[in-house]
Amino acid sequence: MPERSELSAPAAGMPHGTAQSARRPRGARRIRRRYRVLIAAVAALLPAALGTDYDVRVHAEAQTAHAFQRATGTATAPEVHIRGFPFLTQAARGTLDRVDVSAEQIPAGTDSPVPVSRLDARMTHLKRSSDADTARAGSAKATAFVSYEDLSATLGLDVRAGSAPGRLTASLSVPIAGNITVNAQVTKDGPTTIAFKVLGISSDQLPQSVLDSVGRTFEKKIPLRNLPHGMTLQSISTDSSAVAVTLSGHDVTFKTSEKSTNSGTSTNSGTSTNSGSSGTSAA
Repeated sequence: MPERSELSAPAAGMPHGTAQSARRPRGARRIRRRYRVLIAAVAALLPAALGTDYDVRVHAEAQTAHAFQRATGTATAPEVHIRGFPFLTQAARGTLDRVDVSAEQIPAGTDSPVPVSRLDARMTHLKRSSDADTARAGSAKATAFVSYEDLSATLGLDVRAGSAPGRLTASLSVPIAGNITVNAQVTKDGPTTIAFKVLGISSDQLPQSVLDSVGRTFEKKIPLRNLPHGMTLQSISTDSSAVAVTLSGHDVTFKTSEKSTNSGTSTNSGTSTNSGSSGTSAA
């Protein structure tokens, strides 16, 4: 009968698992302990790091909102969301990957009777310009909404959505004489200006002179003012409550130290001197 090796069985009174543990190198046990300590440390620090990133992001969003408010002249600070994680790495390199802004009631310029009721903008690669009071976005897309309520107040007629996309219907009730209904197409008339093309006027036997007067009302140009500089009109659509104007641009800027001076003049040829503020503040 072959002799039994002394290493093939645990020593008397020692469990089998204990014997295997005793044979493991001490260095391996130390490495495992270090890994456990490191994992525990990371787990303890991670919530603090996430909290710091969140707090700094919220502060930056508030600063950007106030800067945009100063630039556009809104009565209240807009809603701002800085996208991308982590935020601290974006702040460290001085460029924000994407910033979404939603502003309400951007006032009209000196040459424009109609305010922008809401502006939804998405800016990418936003950073502070060499001018400390200016911020600059590599590109931006936005939708500006001009409400029918504001258009009605400007034109003096009851404006609502038309029967087809991009069209409006405006009506006016003339005491004793009757009613007038105007169908018009909303058109582009310059980089940031909208206009109207009358498609037809119907009335209850009103004199032609009255119809001509109503038609001339739609010759008014509507420049969109106090917007970030560098954006141009791309398309126009209509919904149930407003005219929606889509704008976009590259190297878009707005000043953050004062209200935009985006009060350009619109000529009869449809050109607009868009002398608005430059830059955004990524403060």
